[in-house]
Amino acid sequence: MNKLLFFVALLTIPIGTKAQTVYTLNNIIELAKAQSPEAKQAETLKENRFWQYRFFRSNYNPQLAVSGNIPGYNRDFLQNRLDDGTISFIDREQLSSSLNLGLSQPISLTGGRISVNSRVRQFDDLSNDITQWNSTLFDVTLDQPLFAFNELAWDKKTEPIRFEESKRSYVEEMEFVSRTAVQRFFDYLDAQVNYQIAEFNLANNDTIYNIEQGRYNIGTASEDKLLQVELQLLRSKQDLAQAELDQQTSRLALRTYIGLNEDIPFDLALPEGILDFAVNEEVALEYAKDNRSDFIAFERRRIEAAGEVAEAKGERFQVDLNASFGLNSAGNTFNESYQDPGNQQVFNIGLYVPIVDWGRNQARIKTALANKQLTDYVIAQEEQNFEQEILTLVRQLDVLKQQIEISKKSDEVAQKRYEVAQNRYLIGKIDITNLNIALNEKDQAKRSYISSLRSFWIAYYDLRRLTLYDFANDRLLYVKD
Repeated sequence: MNKLLFFVALLTIPIGTKAQTVYTLNNIIELAKAQSPEAKQAETLKENRFWQYRFFRSNYNPQLAVSGNIPGYNRDFLQNRLDDGTISFIDREQLSSSLNLGLSQPISLTGGRISVNSRVRQFDDLSNDITQWNSTLFDVTLDQPLFAFNELAWDKKTEPIRFEESKRSYVEEMEFVSRTAVQRFFDYLDAQVNYQIAEFNLANNDTIYNIEQGRYNIGTASEDKLLQVELQLLRSKQDLAQAELDQQTSRLALRTYIGLNEDIPFDLALPEGILDFAVNEEVALEYAKDNRSDFIAFERRRIEAAGEVAEAKGERFQVDLNASFGLNSAGNTFNESYQDPGNQQVFNIGLYVPIVDWGRNQARIKTALANKQLTDYVIAQEEQNFEQEILTLVRQLDVLKQQIEISKKSDEVAQKRYEVAQNRYLIGKIDITNLNIALNEKDQAKRSYISSLRSFWIAYYDLRRLTLYDFANDRLLYVKD
């Protein structure tokens, strides 16, 4: 007797099985955030937006630059009109060089630019062996458009908001990565459970077929029932093959997304529990308005629309003020060009005023005003959708929690009912049709439970993405610098 028990025990030990890693939902999410292509793209985009903001900031800083022409060579024939009206061509050969050191500073308040420059020029007339130098010890120059669109001032209003948007968008994109990971997780979990169900059903239907075949042989079952059970067995084999293919496909999709090595086998653990937290609609809406990038984008878009109107009005006419003051001199040598410098003064106001433009300026301004009004209407609608989305999602979460409780209980009841039906079938109290009904209800209840879990976790990460707040752990997902 002891030898027989030992032999049976040996038969129950798995042979040649490979231990598999079991990942939880949190494991998959963390792997996706660390390794998925979407996470890498979000990280790269975040860095790109950072450097764009640094470039914007540099527009308001002073710029020190060296410019020049070293050297400039020219040899040609110059047309020369003589006193008697005839023209002669004179051969000339010239060499010129220039070097300028300038420090410029934009003026964001007015949109102008002030600069301080120092320059030196050399001119060589090689044909006549003449050398001249011209130097500007320094000059201070102001270039100021009058009544024009001040791009620096408007950028100063919008670009900091845009940069803040980018930082919040990064957190939202990472939460979207988590949501996608949840979808891929449950895609594979569905396939994994469907495979287990198909495997169980095949073994169960094989047993039932053997039982019905035995009953048919002793005359207690009809051929019709035997054929029905055989057909069900064949369908179970077909379902198992399809379930295996679906499992391989979804496993590959999940593995690719989270960046797992193909040689590492793994399974998923069913997330039995759900997070216990309460969400107040008004609180969720407040967090969304405080944290979400879309909400501050509304303000940026309003400013940009107003800026387009200002730009259209600024293009009606052009008035530019240019003024400079400095010290310069000239000489035959470099040193002489810096001796006894004299005043250099420039003052100029240039203007361009169209007299007849056939309504061009008016059309430009009216178009900008219409676009601004359209932007206001679109944003007002998006704000309503924004609020509705949050409120709907909060209410949906409450319903999903109840559905999980109901579907979990239904799964347990359906499982128990099937066991009872199976026992009654074995003793001949019910027929195969009623047993199949109980089997289908058991499978459907399991799938419905997993579907409820999927809907809850997707809604949970949607809420995190839309509010940038983790209600389960009572913490902000983004803190403004």
